[in-house]
Amino acid sequence: MLKHMVGAALGLAMIGGAAQAAEKMRISLQLPLKSHLGQNLLMFEKEVEERTGGAIDVEIYDSATLYKDKEVPAAVGSGAIEAGVASLTRYVGDAPVVDVFYMPFLLNSEDKVRAAVAEGSPVRMAIEEEVAKTGGQILYWQAYGGAIMLSNGGPIKTPEDMKGKKVRVFGKTLGDFVSAAGGAPTLISGSEQYLAYQRGTVDVGMTGVSGVKSRKLWEVMDTITVTNHADIEFVVVVNSDWWNGLSDEIRGHITEAAVVAQADVRDRMAQIEADAYAAAKENGMTIVELSDEDLAAWKAVAQPVYDAYLEAAGDAGKAVLDAASQ
Repeated sequence: MLKHMVGAALGLAMIGGAAQAAEKMRISLQLPLKSHLGQNLLMFEKEVEERTGGAIDVEIYDSATLYKDKEVPAAVGSGAIEAGVASLTRYVGDAPVVDVFYMPFLLNSEDKVRAAVAEGSPVRMAIEEEVAKTGGQILYWQAYGGAIMLSNGGPIKTPEDMKGKKVRVFGKTLGDFVSAAGGAPTLISGSEQYLAYQRGTVDVGMTGVSGVKSRKLWEVMDTITVTNHADIEFVVVVNSDWWNGLSDEIRGHITEAAVVAQADVRDRMAQIEADAYAAAKENGMTIVELSDEDLAAWKAVAQPVYDAYLEAAGDAGKAVLDAASQ
């Protein structure tokens, strides 16, 4: 049963004919439940509770009710909560390799992204190994689509358009990209975006187009520039001690549910983005595509971002970057 308030009553499950208290699996989500990540968690919840016969009681706390995106890795790693959804880049402090997904224009096609996130790929394996050292481990990946730019009064088509502007980012490497283009990066959680744009805390936004729809960002920004300069991935992470304390059977059921949920969101991502662009246009936003000349200008300023990544991530980063570049 889905709950939205802390202190909800503990459910009961019938295991082997005897009534036992269900094991709670609380999941923190920074996005609204109506977002595609929220809807995906609802699917995961249903799959888990059906497969485990109610032995696991999934509780989803959406809209950053419990933790902001940046707080999730520590909350899950410490065991303060059993699970959480975080942007992959929130792990960059402990695992610099994760930001391979934010190398400018590297993973800018669905084929490249699918190869990188595939089970057993060198990129995914390296990232999951590093994240597992934080006290939490990745249960499954949630696709969020390509990164876009938001602005008012005109598009951000070239680095020249970004010079001197304050730009909302959600990770260090994205900040490096903004700096390389002459802008001033400002780290702002997803749940705080709307107010930041409304108040003029920043001039330019950076997000995925599905977030424009779920957060109604057309109320505070009027232009989308389709840069697709990074692939945004969220991960559902579980506390390692909690996970290892479950029976093999229960872990198997949860893993099966995760596989179903992961495939569903990945397979629907293109349509989710198309629907979000349509909604943005219907609500008055201007959608601007980059020309080949524009794209070349962005790529020309991006090399320092790659250099900084390799310096931070070392040999592991080089191996992951080489694998992602195939």
